[in-house]
Amino acid sequence: MTSPLRVDYQTDPSKYRHWRLQFDGPVATLVADFDEDAGLRPGYKLKLNSYDLGVDIELNDAINRIRFEHPEVRTVVLTSAREKVFCSGANIFMLGVSSHAWKVNFCKFTNETRNGLEDSSKHSGLKFLAAVNGACAGGGYELALACDEIILVDDRSSAVSLPEVPLLGVLPGTGGLTRVTDKRHVRHDLADIFCTTTEGVRGQKAKDWRLVDDIAKPAAFAQKVKERALELAKQSDRPAQGKGVALTPLQCTVDADALRYGHVTVEIDRAKRTATFTVQGPDGAQPTDIAGIEAAGAAWYPLALARELEDAILSMRTNELDIGMWLIKTQGDAAAVLAMDATLLAHKDHWLVRETVGLLRRTFSRFDVSSRSLFALIEPGSCFAGTFLELALACDRSYHLALPDDAARAPKIVVGEVNFGLDEAPGRSQASSIPSGGPMYPMVTGQSRLGRRFYGEQPALDAVRALAGRPLDADAAFAAGLVTANPDDIDWADELRIAIEERVAMSPDALTGMEANLRFNGPENMFTRIFGRLTAWQNWIFQRPNAVGETGALKVYGKGSKAAFDWNRV
Repeated sequence: MTSPLRVDYQTDPSKYRHWRLQFDGPVATLVADFDEDAGLRPGYKLKLNSYDLGVDIELNDAINRIRFEHPEVRTVVLTSAREKVFCSGANIFMLGVSSHAWKVNFCKFTNETRNGLEDSSKHSGLKFLAAVNGACAGGGYELALACDEIILVDDRSSAVSLPEVPLLGVLPGTGGLTRVTDKRHVRHDLADIFCTTTEGVRGQKAKDWRLVDDIAKPAAFAQKVKERALELAKQSDRPAQGKGVALTPLQCTVDADALRYGHVTVEIDRAKRTATFTVQGPDGAQPTDIAGIEAAGAAWYPLALARELEDAILSMRTNELDIGMWLIKTQGDAAAVLAMDATLLAHKDHWLVRETVGLLRRTFSRFDVSSRSLFALIEPGSCFAGTFLELALACDRSYHLALPDDAARAPKIVVGEVNFGLDEAPGRSQASSIPSGGPMYPMVTGQSRLGRRFYGEQPALDAVRALAGRPLDADAAFAAGLVTANPDDIDWADELRIAIEERVAMSPDALTGMEANLRFNGPENMFTRIFGRLTAWQNWIFQRPNAVGETGALKVYGKGSKAAFDWNRV
């Protein structure tokens, strides 16, 4: 079953209904002015700067445009155009009329958008400052929490709050509880009070409790925000004279059972409840110097691929809920993929290459947290090498066709430098082509996918490193532990058919929980807790009668009725 309304994740500033972008040298300002009559779906109004998925689609687009089109920007200030209101969070009436799947996918996308702010701050020096100039509740405060710093106007009325538990019978869905403790180090008893009161905390108490970094009286607020934004900008190395790249519209043909981009195709088999993602590798001469990369702009292959793949993932998540299995394929020349990787590594410190790697990193992470079964199929013509090997390593299983009698046609995989992290390369110097600071494409655990696969065990990683750069056929890849199975051409079709049929016959709820547990077997951190709690706790609470039953808090909100709870602790 497709979603009743196909969601398009592509937009541009000329189409924005909710955000305004302003630029002043190293500082960009994102002004929240949500059009209450421009909800993505009917049945609610976005009053008091409350948001829905459409608002966050624009936010995600705006941040990407700052990343790529305005390299001179070093600090992004998020603030509001509304009197006495910064953001009142996710629209409650929208949540009340939405399906369970819609609510969870909405929360997942908003999580990824906010995590993306922190990702950019860490990896590319783009800093974020929340200028909270009015009431800031729920998801609005969660947006502020994702920023590097928060300044709250001290006007005796503006407060920050997370009122979901007492008001709605649910949890903050965008990492609020986790960031209050893990990021802002709010004492747990004070956090308990904060998260169980509806009125929030204002002024000096908000600063004393570490809920905000600073406060300012209304007359001094704008100046303090400006000064702090410029101070944060000094921490960034984004280039003041960089030449931005216009993010031109993606070209995508949407058919009844397919999405077709320039480098990515998704073909849907509704009877089998599967979708096949085919990623086409680089073709033809590719630029290897910065001048050529800048001249290519948005058409530069790695950037174009990252944008298309991200859009395909988001579209399939939201619009194709019944398609529970994604089969991942590649086509092309492995040598061309490795040449692309060499270019990325050679210029990894250039702002445009760094931002492109960042978009690839975040896109691969979208695979990791998608509640779909992922199988990689390594067939003749595949190019699972280097960066493209990450696609297979992200999957729950990988099947590699063995052709013992046709060595020339037998598909190969190649482990590249980009697949390792510094922690998996003892004794290697910082002059190595591996990016400093860890893996090129870390998971949210901070590990590389190879590190996750082998639990960081050095003998296994050393054995794989000894094979780096060598084309590995199915038997060699299987022996190294890099693929799940290596059936030959006699067994290939039947083994795949059985594996796929068995998988799609299982409970999607159980699979979602199982996959999330098995994919994230590495060290816990703030990001894994955010997604783990969304998958388990919020997923469960969103289905409980106390929240969404006829007399549940989320259903009766705004109707003048009091929620009727089942008092049994489960």
